Amino acid sequence: MSTKLANPAPLGLMGFGMTTILLNIHNAGYFPIDSMILAMGIFYGGIGQVIVGMMCFMRGDTFGTTAFTSYGLFWLTLVGIILMPNMGVAASPANFMGWYLTLWGTFTAFMFVGSLRYPRAKQVIFGSLTILFFLLAARDFTGNALLGTIAGFEGIFCGASAIYFAMAQVLNAEYGRTILPIGELTQTKAQVQPQATEAEKVTLHSVKA
Repeated sequence: MSTKLANPAPLGLMGFGMTTILLNIHNAGYFPIDSMILAMGIFYGGIGQVIVGMMCFMRGDTFGTTAFTSYGLFWLTLVGIILMPNMGVAASPANFMGWYLTLWGTFTAFMFVGSLRYPRAKQVIFGSLTILFFLLAARDFTGNALLGTIAGFEGIFCGASAIYFAMAQVLNAEYGRTILPIGELTQTKAQVQPQATEAEKVTLHSVKA
């Protein structure tokens, strides 16, 4: 039996992608928030991504741990924001929701910078998600419904890009070749060539001397 750890990222990306598409179909104006979106937000987008984040932690993946755990908790807090007013907790004003989304947009912008050393497909996800958060924040600050509609379609694209990247990783790994391209970055010679340790440098200096 193999002891090799599986790649948890496709699972987290699917939870993120499917839930993001469903919520943004709502943002685009096609149907109201209902139990289906909330259930997806709690379980697949929320708890599912948190579990994936912990799996990334076990693999020593700081970026994956930060991303999946944070966005999983984002979905859980968003569901709480929607449901808590029904439990007697005061609802958040629209402009305060704008600040909530701005903070998430700022966090995602930093994650986008971190994604620049990864395949283009991952960059597209974080780049489009950054735009999505700031569009939704602008909608809540201004009350402009058109911005919300635009954000909805942009969010559908973001979710679809996450699903694509997830399935690309699964299919490419299963077949051992590129089935769905993800825009792998070409490594420079300096990146590929391992750096000499201090001991090796001392030895090399002694030989030259």
